[in-house]
Amino acid sequence: MAEKITAQKGTKDILPAESYRWLHVEDVLRKTVSAYGYKEIRLPTFEATELFARGVGDTTDVVGKEMYTFLDKGGRSITLRPEGTSNTVRALLEHGLLGDAMPLKAYYIQSCFRYEKPQSGRLREFHQLGIEMVGAAGADADVQTIAVGDAVLKNVGIRSVRLEINSIGCPHCRPAYHEALKSYFRTHLDALCDTCKDRLDRNPLRILDCKCPTCAEVAKDAPLMREFLCEECKDHFADVKKGLDNLGIQWVENPTIVRGLDYYTKTVFEFVHTGAGAQGTVCGGGRYDGLIEELGGKPTPAVGFGLGIERLLMVMEAEGAKIPADAVPKIYFCDMGGETRMLAQSLAARLRAKGIWAEHDLMGRGLKAQMKYANKLGAEYTAVIGETELAEGKGKLKRMSDGIETEVAYAELESALL
Repeated sequence: MAEKITAQKGTKDILPAESYRWLHVEDVLRKTVSAYGYKEIRLPTFEATELFARGVGDTTDVVGKEMYTFLDKGGRSITLRPEGTSNTVRALLEHGLLGDAMPLKAYYIQSCFRYEKPQSGRLREFHQLGIEMVGAAGADADVQTIAVGDAVLKNVGIRSVRLEINSIGCPHCRPAYHEALKSYFRTHLDALCDTCKDRLDRNPLRILDCKCPTCAEVAKDAPLMREFLCEECKDHFADVKKGLDNLGIQWVENPTIVRGLDYYTKTVFEFVHTGAGAQGTVCGGGRYDGLIEELGGKPTPAVGFGLGIERLLMVMEAEGAKIPADAVPKIYFCDMGGETRMLAQSLAARLRAKGIWAEHDLMGRGLKAQMKYANKLGAEYTAVIGETELAEGKGKLKRMSDGIETEVAYAELESALL
């Protein structure tokens, strides 16, 4: 017997017994973002490595440590997408969509890939909902983006979350902050990991996002961006807070949020789960006004967020959020073989054409085994077709929940089942 091949570490099969949970969540996600005017974009699984090196930033953990990068047969450096914003912007630029009426709103539900240690709610292949709004520079766009995230979480039944917000400034005020960070971290150089020592002069902001315990400890007392914000960034952040208050969305200011990707500017935010059993960020995002220019377009403001579906499902389970039960067959036709089987087959086909899930025997089981299988499937009704039913064109529908039987002409099956 050949040796079995198993799934790769950090990946997960979503089996039929649980896929209905994913379908429910994806349906809620699509309906929620559609109510805000977002339309779906579908993107390639892999891109030129340069796209993410330029967009995400070569000093980030994502680019430096976590990307799945390889050379294709033409010698080109290719990367499996680690996130969705950079390749969304690439697509919008490539197809000239930034000349359309603004703001442009797009969403995606897709798999992403990062090489990191697998743990609960974090896989090497994970699935993400992302939304991107391009063209709107005002705080109202930030507020609406956060409102979408708030609505998504509420609509899937999550209540125990805290919205944390921060401003990480803009190209005008951030250089002074960078110098302050450099001065601070140089006095703690021996405590920094080798990666952060390399980041110090190139991008000290990334040290604040380092997962190394010693770096995280040093970062606790680092200068805060809010002390260096320019007037424009201060006003923008104040307007974000006012807008959230106006919508009744509660928030707390967390001056330590920087997010793990270099393209963010001004507003950044995270929805953090506060319930037992599933701590951590459920949804995070912010404004990225410089990314489009960095990738070859004209200066264009943009804002968005990403939400991990595995983490979302884990939090929903921890909170006991209701998920509709998996679908079951409306009816299972049991037959005696021969012509009765042909009738069961044709009746099932007729119901399916009307969108009604119907099943009949495909395994040559006896009547008792067919009834047992129908019960295992959870069929709402069963109908036994014997010689009498075949001759008379009618039979009894048995409602499996209470055993009540009703005689129905086969010509009227649809109306009896709907």
